[in-house]
Amino acid sequence: MLRLSLSARLLIAGLILGAAALVLYVFPSESYIFLPNRAHAVAPLVEVEGGSDPEDGGGVYYVDVLVRKATLLERLWPGLRDGATVVPAEEVRPEGVDDSERRREELEEMEMSQRVAAAVALRELGRDVVARPIGARIEFVDPDAPAAGKLRPGDVVVAVDGDVVSGPSGLRAGIREAGVERELTLRVQRGEKRVEIAVRPERGPEGVPMLGVIVSQAADIELPVDVEIDTGGVGGPSAGLAFALDLLEELGRDVDHGRRIAVTGSIELDGSVGPVGGIKQKTIGVERADIEVFLVPAGDNAAEARRHADGIRIVPVTSFQQALRTLATLAPTAQD
Repeated sequence: MLRLSLSARLLIAGLILGAAALVLYVFPSESYIFLPNRAHAVAPLVEVEGGSDPEDGGGVYYVDVLVRKATLLERLWPGLRDGATVVPAEEVRPEGVDDSERRREELEEMEMSQRVAAAVALRELGRDVVARPIGARIEFVDPDAPAAGKLRPGDVVVAVDGDVVSGPSGLRAGIREAGVERELTLRVQRGEKRVEIAVRPERGPEGVPMLGVIVSQAADIELPVDVEIDTGGVGGPSAGLAFALDLLEELGRDVDHGRRIAVTGSIELDGSVGPVGGIKQKTIGVERADIEVFLVPAGDNAAEARRHADGIRIVPVTSFQQALRTLATLAPTAQD
């Protein structure tokens, strides 16, 4: 009978443990991981007819989140990555939707957010913009919320209980009016079809009726000038407010007043600012860029940002117009 020496047994055990660790480190799980990414200046990404990049030392910055499949090791120990959050697959892509479809949806969201941002900024300057709101586009559905299994990313809600919805704020108002005691009926544009969906809201963390969705503006827009924004393949609607502020700056309005300002928030045609995801990672991304002021949507987003802010001033805003007023009156920071 062959007997191995102690050193041989230890070597074999080490090789097995090493192989197991390699498998955990390399092979993906079914979950996804959200990771911070350093804030990026918006101005180098934007080309607007008649505009130019400001040279006052300031600038508007947007923040995105790195999203990918978590490895088995990251799934077991998410704390290995600074600022990471591991989430189930259904929180990133609904059942039946593959990664390529999810990616296409995100890029469509980004394209629409850019056009809405341009429309808002140009209207602020008195330019003629043709914009027809269509409804509220569903960007994300919480798998544990009332909308799960009923609404899908890419759906456009065009009416609530028969009342036309022009954008996200209209949808939120309809949900609040319905309360949590009854179902409401949503008329939804889903691809080429129109469907009606009954869903009953529930109370959210702040006691406000909710469906558990993140939405953005859907609209037909014609701009009076050429606007091109190249985000290098980044998707989603959360940079809408940042784009609108930067476009105004590039067209001659002093928006940042010489400061470096990080901004997140979706935007509607009326200038309303809506909530976004990944606030924890975005706040860390702002800190890594050594920016001290971070404009975020008021409410849950602002509360979450404050929990992760370290030396960053969190400024909650509800609209584009409020953001402009706030930046004009903001007290100096250490970097000023």
